[in-house]
Order: sequence, then structure tokens, then C-alpha cells
Amino acid sequence: MHATHLLLEEPIRMASILEPSKPTFFPAMTKIVGTLGSKSRSVEVISSCLKAGMSVARFDFSWGDTDYHQETLENLKVAVKSTKKLCAVMLDTVGPELQVVNKSEKSISLEVDAFVTLTPDQDQEATSKLLPINFRGLVKSVKPGDTIFIGQYLFTGSETTSVWLEVAEIKGDDVVCVVKNSATLAGSLFTLHVSQIRIELPTLTEVDKQVISTWGVRNNIDFLSLSYTRHAEDVRHAREFLSKLGDLNQTQIFAKIENVEGLNHFDEILEEADGIILSRGNLGIDLPPEKVFLFQKAAVYKCNMAGKPAVVTRVVDSMTDNLRPTRAEATDVANAVLDGSDAILLGAETLRGLYPVETISIVGKICAEAEKVFNQDLYFKKTVKYVGEPMTHLESIASSAVRAAIKVKASIIIVFTSSGRAARLIAKYRPTMPVLSVVIPRLKTNQLKWSFTGAFEARQSLIVRGLFPMLADPRHPAESTSATNESVLKVALDHGKASGLVKSHDRVVVCQKVGDSSVVKIIELED
Repeated sequence: MHATHLLLEEPIRMASILEPSKPTFFPAMTKIVGTLGSKSRSVEVISSCLKAGMSVARFDFSWGDTDYHQETLENLKVAVKSTKKLCAVMLDTVGPELQVVNKSEKSISLEVDAFVTLTPDQDQEATSKLLPINFRGLVKSVKPGDTIFIGQYLFTGSETTSVWLEVAEIKGDDVVCVVKNSATLAGSLFTLHVSQIRIELPTLTEVDKQVISTWGVRNNIDFLSLSYTRHAEDVRHAREFLSKLGDLNQTQIFAKIENVEGLNHFDEILEEADGIILSRGNLGIDLPPEKVFLFQKAAVYKCNMAGKPAVVTRVVDSMTDNLRPTRAEATDVANAVLDGSDAILLGAETLRGLYPVETISIVGKICAEAEKVFNQDLYFKKTVKYVGEPMTHLESIASSAVRAAIKVKASIIIVFTSSGRAARLIAKYRPTMPVLSVVIPRLKTNQLKWSFTGAFEARQSLIVRGLFPMLADPRHPAESTSATNESVLKVALDHGKASGLVKSHDRVVVCQKVGDSSVVKIIELED
């Protein structure tokens, strides 16, 4: 992977662009989050998604009940067993999402310059003149001249399936709007977004809490995607709620930034959250189009420097119905990788798209190509400079391991960890080779029974760029004698050889704890 490293700043032989890429064990260092739904919930399709490169499965509770999602998750477990590919589970909350309710599911045609009324009376039938919504407080939140956007869930933003409305007047509990473009709304559920207006609803709703405390607890979710995060307090509140739910105190919270309010409080949110999801669908409505790229680059840079995963959404919308992305989308995926994103999140493309497996495969290929020209040297220097001196002990070890691996052209970095923190720190410096994170389980007790930790930590690295977990035998402690460390290392190297990651005479950098000391060593493999 690192041997063919090019730099876009240097002249590239143009003919080399057409040379086919060599297949690698890991499709890409950048991770892919796939949303499972109607077109991607069978064991066969999920198995193909895992083989194509999906490492996190997202369950979106904006639609579908817990039984539906449980059935999908059971299929995921079967697929994980049969493919032997680890996959983490992400629960995506509904949050304060405004929705148009279309019980009849008939298509609704709206004509430009016509009037349409938004009403909180959900017993009414949705027509081209009247749209029932799930929120009583809209009249208090908007004023004449405000912009409202309505589209099918995970809307594409295309003019034929989404509609822009301008508020004309407030009539009692109803909001009368002028239609700004002709469109046909199809399906049972449409998302409603009011541009740059605060909606007075809690970020973690009662419905969300119910889902988390039942479905989330039952399935030990690895990640909680907190929709419409607007303040650091939203994350703190969610963490406090999770802390009372047994093992979910280990669940990582990813703050989903979806509007200007979240953007304004980004720094405080980043400090509290375990990772960030840039929800570019809603953000693209709240922000002027010319500002979207600027927010993405600034937000991803801040996440990189904090060593927290940055996830970018809405990259290949057109693949919902097409086998190939547009040129702009293909470039967009590559730019997300060059900006420093850890993962690409696919929504409608895998949820209801016609080509879920092909989408994951193509996005993975684009990511892999972009990684080859990622300027690691410049990134490394920027990160070291940002961290400053004196570095913490662990930060110093992590950066030294990456520098050593690049200097000796190592095939992989192997890191022994029990909490996953050391592995994430190494990944923060974006080495050009994969980082094999050997998670050593720890024994814990609740006074009634013994159990091992480690599975959470292993799965949670599946969203971090360049980090690939392996769960070690619990009989091998993380901080141990040299004899047990050597036996775990042998298992890790055998795993590397079997998967084609390493071969004879390759160099490997190993990062581990021996007693109270952290050690970085370079080993050369024999025949």
C-alpha cells in the first residue's frame, strides 16, 4: 500500500493513472458505514456488503420499528459469522426531526407558485393543498419569508423529488406557504427542514430513549449517532443516559452536526463527543452552497487534530438509482479522504438504493486510490506541531511508532492495547500502512459473575481510518512477561501472513507495554 505512494504535488506520469490497482486484503484504510434497510437486509446482501468493505452497520430509527430492525440485525450476525468479518453496530436516533405524514402513501404533486398549508392535525390526509406534520410548534418557530425544505427521507436535493417552500402567512396553528418549485413527493414519510431556525424540541426524545433502553441494550450497540446535536450539553445528557444502561456506558457517542446551531458550537461538541458525523444533507440546506466545503475541511481538520473520527455523509446520492456515481461525486469521495475523513457514511444509497453492494465497492475503490496520494509527510508534521511539546508519554510513543514504520518501510504496525486508546493515537498520525490493533481482553466482575472486556474496544476501531482490530485470547494479559507477549505477537503475525498483509523479509513495527514501560520495536520476518 505504501510502496506505490505518490504525491499530487509532484509530477505524475499520466499513463500510470490507467494502470490497474493491485488487490489488497483491506479494500481501503478509510472505513465505510452502511445503512441497512429495505434493499440491504437479507443475509446474502449483508454478506456481500461486508465483503465489499462495510465495517459499520447503521440502523436508522427514523423509520421502521424495533422488530424490523431486530430482524435485520439477526441477519447481520449470521452474515458476520459466515464471512468472518467484524462489523460494528450504530444506532441513529430520530432526534427533533420534523416530518410530513402521508398515511395514504399516494404521490403528491406540487406546482410552482401554488399555495400549500402545513398543519399539525395528523388526522388529515396529505394532499397537494394540505400537508400534515408531526410538530405543533412550527407556527411559533417561523415567520413570513422563512424557507422550508421538504423531501423524501434522506432527500437527494434534486428538484423533481424535493420542494422549497416560502412561508407566506400564519393562520392559527397552520403555516401557509408558497411553492417555489414544481415537484412530486412519493412515499409515506418526508423530512421537513426549516432553514436556520431553532426548533424547540429535545435532542434525545422520549422515543429515542425508549429505543436505546430496549433495542440498544439488548444488542450492546457500539455507537450512538446523536441526530441534530446542537450543544455540548446534548452529548453530556446522552452520555449520562447511557451510563445508567449497563454495558452501554462503553457505547461511543458520535455527534451529528446538521445545522448552523451545531456548527456554531462545534468546538465544545467535539470536546464532549467520541466522534463527529458531518450530516451534509441538512447542512447543505442551512449553509450557502459556497460555504459547505469550507465547513467540511475545517471540521475534519479539527477532528483529526483531536484524534477523533470524522465521518462524512451524502457522497454518492445518484447511486441510489444508478450503477455509477457522477464525476462530481467520485471527486467528492476522494476529496473527503484527502481532507482526512475516517469514514464515509452511506444512507439512501444502501438503505433503499438499487445497488448497495456496488456502491460500497466503488466508494472503497475511490478511497483506496485517494489514500495513495494522501500527503502523509505534511499531515504528520502538522499533527506533531499541533500537539506541541512536551508531548504526553503515550502521544510520543504513538508518533515515534508511525515515524519508525515509515522510515523502515514497514508492512504493518502491530499495537497491543486493552482500551484501544494507544491504537487510536497511532491511527491519528495516519501511517501509510495498516495498523493491526490486537485488543487484549480484561477480566471484570460485577460481584455476581466474571466477564471479559474487549469486544466493544475491537468493534469501535472499525470506524477509525487505518485501524484493523483483532481480539486476542483472554489468557494473554496486555501487560505481561516477554514470553506471553511473544506468543500473542506470533498469533498476530500469523494472522497477517494468512491475510496477505505481511510476507517473508517484511519489516513490522510493534508497539506494546512491557511492565510499566511502552516499547516500540522493529522486527524483520524470517522465511
